Amino acid sequence: MTFTRHHAVWPRELPKSLQLPQTSVFTNLEISARRYPDQTAIIFYDAPVTYRQLFDEVEIMAGYLQSRGVQKGDRVMLFMQNSPQYVIAYYAILRADAVVIPVNPMNRAAELEHFIADTGASVCLAGQELVDFISPLLETTDLNHIVVASYNTYIAPDTDLDLPAEVAAPPWTSETEGMVSWEHALAQAYAPSAHTAGPEDLSVIPYSSGTTGAPKGCVHTHRSLMATAVHRAFWNLSTANTVQLATLPFFHVTGMTGSMNSPIYSASTSVIMTRWDRTTAARLIERYKVTAWANIVTMAVDFLSNPDIGQYDLSSLTTIGGGGAAMPEAVAAKLKAMTGLDYIEGYGLSETMAATHINPSNRPKPQCLGIPVFDVDSRIIDVETLEEKGPGETGEIVSNGPQVTIGYWKRPAETEAAFVEIDGKRFFRTGDLGYYDEEGYFFMVDRVKRMINASGFKVWPSEVEGMMYRHPGIHEVCVISSPDPKRGETVKACIVLTPEADNLSADDIITWCKSQMAAYKIPALIDFVDQLPKSPTGKLMWRALQEEEWKAKA
Repeated sequence: MTFTRHHAVWPRELPKSLQLPQTSVFTNLEISARRYPDQTAIIFYDAPVTYRQLFDEVEIMAGYLQSRGVQKGDRVMLFMQNSPQYVIAYYAILRADAVVIPVNPMNRAAELEHFIADTGASVCLAGQELVDFISPLLETTDLNHIVVASYNTYIAPDTDLDLPAEVAAPPWTSETEGMVSWEHALAQAYAPSAHTAGPEDLSVIPYSSGTTGAPKGCVHTHRSLMATAVHRAFWNLSTANTVQLATLPFFHVTGMTGSMNSPIYSASTSVIMTRWDRTTAARLIERYKVTAWANIVTMAVDFLSNPDIGQYDLSSLTTIGGGGAAMPEAVAAKLKAMTGLDYIEGYGLSETMAATHINPSNRPKPQCLGIPVFDVDSRIIDVETLEEKGPGETGEIVSNGPQVTIGYWKRPAETEAAFVEIDGKRFFRTGDLGYYDEEGYFFMVDRVKRMINASGFKVWPSEVEGMMYRHPGIHEVCVISSPDPKRGETVKACIVLTPEADNLSADDIITWCKSQMAAYKIPALIDFVDQLPKSPTGKLMWRALQEEEWKAKA
């Protein structure tokens, strides 16, 4: 038995099943470079990199890594921001038959020590702005070599774009014991040995956020990495003529898949930004006739809030979408009015190497995760009894598909707990609550652990946030629980107002909410803030606000 309720709305131009290449993900680059050697693979602050150059530098860097003792299956840390060097380093690690350990650039000593100890990584490729955080570990851990990349060496010298500080910084030249510059590594011109990795070999181990303890590695093979790269290319009908704006961080699976691996599979062009800037993004879309942009909702909200957005020609865009949170209806309507495009939402996790669900472009539904993509079987089950639920019934989303992790690195007990068997198949338990409708579209309710229990009434913060975004004076909102002596928990909203609404009061917001939602969902507490905490991928860090609130009220 397989979930097929969504087949009635499946895009007519696409097959329901895809045969995946029986090769490594590195071979995608090799094939694209052979087919389109002079095609622009990357544009980085006005500087182009062809597929020939990209492939050649990947080969040389792979040879350098092997000269430093990197062997098949070894883990190599990648501690860098979006840049051509990130793409080269990532594919060089795969070319060397090794495993990429993508590290969040915001991680510091304790997290870095954990990654080194957990993976046994002895080599790291790092951005120069991060050297001071990683270099001390050459003395105290098993790390013994760092290749330092300066982003400035890959930009167009005469670019008129606003450069992030780390891109504008002069190149790093402080070569010391155990550290060499990117240019020094390439200058060695080492040739790598034969590439032997196949579909079942390990490819990348992204780490979870670690909100319930130390971050844990989600182990992916070349097969699971290949799956979402190929799925996305077909779903979006990407070709060598597609121009992708890459604003999502490559260390995160959504940016890794949507803005790097999938474009390389289809020999598309990626216009890469190191840091998000809404004005630079608009200029790049206009300048390079960008056709596709994968982002997250908070990024899209900021982009559309630019008072000068109407000055830019965005007519080249043919698809725009992402995930991370439900797209507020008011924001989606503004996007539609400006570009004529629906915001195509999708859903996935680090454990599934990005998307398991995407909305069909011809029939998207608002604030919807989408339908299961190629060869994905998803169900809704009761969190406690594991009983399968029917249409409209809320439960935990579980998924089986080629992109699902084989488990957590060195954590057999947690791996076992993360899966459940249904109809003889192994399903990953997402920890997300949702439901599907009669047509097979899946909808998020909330995280299993985020529910607010107010006097026995279940309140889902994301639902309340979605309704509050309809208020014209609310720019951003995050709903959390606050301890309450009578209700146990009560609802609190942390709000960033629009500049035009700075005279709104908490009573104004609460009065408005009374006309929009059930009484038990209405925030009893309102906190106006200048900004909300966000992760490096732009997601609202509700858990940080939640913990701060309960600690303050303890």
